Formats: sequence, structure tokens, C-alpha cells
Amino acid sequence: MTSMYFTEEHNLFRKSLQDFLKKEVVPHIEDWEKSGEIDKSVWLKFGEMGFFGINYPEAYGGLDLDLFYTIILLEELQKINSGGFAAAVWAHVYLAMTHINAEGDEAIKEKYLTPSITGEKIGCLCITEPFGGSDVAGMRTTAVKKGDTYVINGSKTFITNGVSSDYLVIAAKTSPELGNKGISIFVIDRETPGVSATKLDKLGWRASDTGEIAFDNVIIPASNLMGEENKGFPYIMQHFSLERLIMGVNAHARAEFALEYAQQYMSERTAFGKSIDKFQALRHKVSDLYAELDVCKHYNYTVANALDKGQYVVKEATISKLQSTKMADEVIYQCLQFLGGYGYMEEYPMARLFRDSRLGPIGGGTSEILREILAKIIIDKKEYKPAT
Repeated sequence: MTSMYFTEEHNLFRKSLQDFLKKEVVPHIEDWEKSGEIDKSVWLKFGEMGFFGINYPEAYGGLDLDLFYTIILLEELQKINSGGFAAAVWAHVYLAMTHINAEGDEAIKEKYLTPSITGEKIGCLCITEPFGGSDVAGMRTTAVKKGDTYVINGSKTFITNGVSSDYLVIAAKTSPELGNKGISIFVIDRETPGVSATKLDKLGWRASDTGEIAFDNVIIPASNLMGEENKGFPYIMQHFSLERLIMGVNAHARAEFALEYAQQYMSERTAFGKSIDKFQALRHKVSDLYAELDVCKHYNYTVANALDKGQYVVKEATISKLQSTKMADEVIYQCLQFLGGYGYMEEYPMARLFRDSRLGPIGGGTSEILREILAKIIIDKKEYKPAT
């Protein structure tokens, strides 16, 4: 069934990506997981291969390919067993760069999008705040217009690439009295005076840096405003569909990796004179997990296909993230159990998978928030529309 979406060109791309990751990334994963820092030289290698530009315009060095190349990138990044490394990549390519491409003017795209595609500049997206969590509309960070500048004050937290990135895409209140209708989007250089970041210590995603960022009277040119003033909230909402689908795809891919690994282990591990994949209780559990995984995977592909055709898929992408992250946690929990005591050992992949997966129902909008969004759509008949 997947051949509906993946052509021979897609399959060749997947193979070249697998080879690249095996050569340039996998040998360093253990070091990066321990240090919490990714060697910046790897970003230039990603850029050389075109992996940062697969869905961006050719005018800025991108390849302008369909969304299923992105799906392949996401899936393969999950299968090297470092949720942190994967997050550092997709937070740059699909969070920061998405806003630069969609809302940035020509000058901003030249300055930030082109070097983002080559890997010379890495970005982060700063929306979540220490007091707001998933409540985007409740943000307190402000951007006050003064002449031909904006002065930014406030803080952001849980920001992937928040410490090591070269630039920050930030949401701030330009008209606080308007609530969520008073938010704007800006781009800020890391070296701008008044920007400081503190690295956070996480349960999982250990290879990526996650930061809490403070903005203390940060002065930026008014030209760093992206899109229209006070249109930030619909811009953010518009891109949430892609972010949620990304996290749904990540979830089905890591669940698939976990289940394949567990099956290999079960075929080799013996108990009472036979391999443990011959015990009915375990066989049937694998069947249940596979079925749940397969349903999510094909649903995610359907949503990706609709998004690629320009459809507004806020409901479907919300379902993708909600169901797929829940499924992945269940699959990986059970796969760890299949390994018994070895599942609890750091030298086996399941412990890290277990930790990394747990962020799925939290990041990018908690499952509780997603259920309320769906309730508004399903019960209250609320209609979400794209930014105009």
C-alpha cells in the first residue's frame, strides 16, 4: 500500500539518506547523547546533501520536492535511535525555517533561509513560555515599537536548539490588549545584545540542546518583523498542522523501529527450549501492536498527501499526533517488556527509545490540549481557517 505514495525516486532518496546517516551520524550518536552537544560540522554535511532544503524553493538553494521526501527524512532519523538528534534537525528545518519561508520577506529569506539550507545557520522557534505552556495566546513576551526598531522583553522555554542555534524565530505580543490577535513573529540573531540562554537538563532527547531563553531589552530592526504585525497567531496556528503531522510521523517511525528490533530479539532469545516469539501470548501481543502501528502509519500518509495537495488539515494533523504518540508509547513500553531485564539496560536501545518517546504526547501541544481542540471542532463545530 505504501507504493501509493513512494515512487522509485523516493526509494532511492531513502537509500542515500540511510547511507549518509550510517556514515556521518550514527558513529557519533553515543558521544552526542553523553555530551548533549551535536558537532556543528554535521549540519554542513546535511546542507551539502540537500537534506535541509528538500521542501524549500530552488531560488534559495532548495530542491522543492513533495512532502513524502520529508516523511522519509523524518522516518529515517527516528531509526538511528536518537530522538534528540532527530529533534535538532526537524526543529531547524520544519519549525524555524517554515516561518522564515512563509512569512519572511525577500531580504530575510536571503539572510536566513539560504544559509539555513546550506547548514551554515541553524534556527530555533521560540513560542512556549515558562508560565504559558501550551497556552500560546497567554504569552507575556512583548515587542514594543520604538521608531524603526522593536524592543523585546520576556522569556521562552523548552526551545529545541535554544542554546546552539544561530538565529531565533520568536513570537511576541505587539498589542497585548488584543490577546491572541496582538501577536507578531520576528527573527533575531543570536548575538543580539540582551539575548541569553540556559541549557535545560532533560529526561530524554539527550543529544539535542533544549534551552530557556531570556530577552532583556533586545533591540532589533523593525525590518525583522515577519509578515504583518499582529498576524502571528494565525501564522503559528497555520504551521501547527505540519508540526503535529511531523510528530505523528516520528511516532509511527520510532514505534516501527522498536517493534522490528523487539521481533529480531525475540527470534534469537530462547526460553524453555524455544525462541520466545513462539509463545502465543507474546505473538498475539506483537500482532496487536503491529495492527495499531499500521493504522497510524497509513493514516499519517493520508494526511501528508492531503497537506501536500494544499488542504487545510488542522483536524487530521491533530488526530495524527494525538493517536500516533499514544500508540508509540504503548508499543515501546511493550517492546521494552519483551526484552525483560535487557530492556532496562542502557546498552540496549529500548531504554533510550522509552525515554525519548515519552516527549511525544507533551511537545508541540500536549495530548490534553489536542483533545480540547478536537472537541471544539467535533462538538462545538468550530472552524479553523488558514491565515490570509
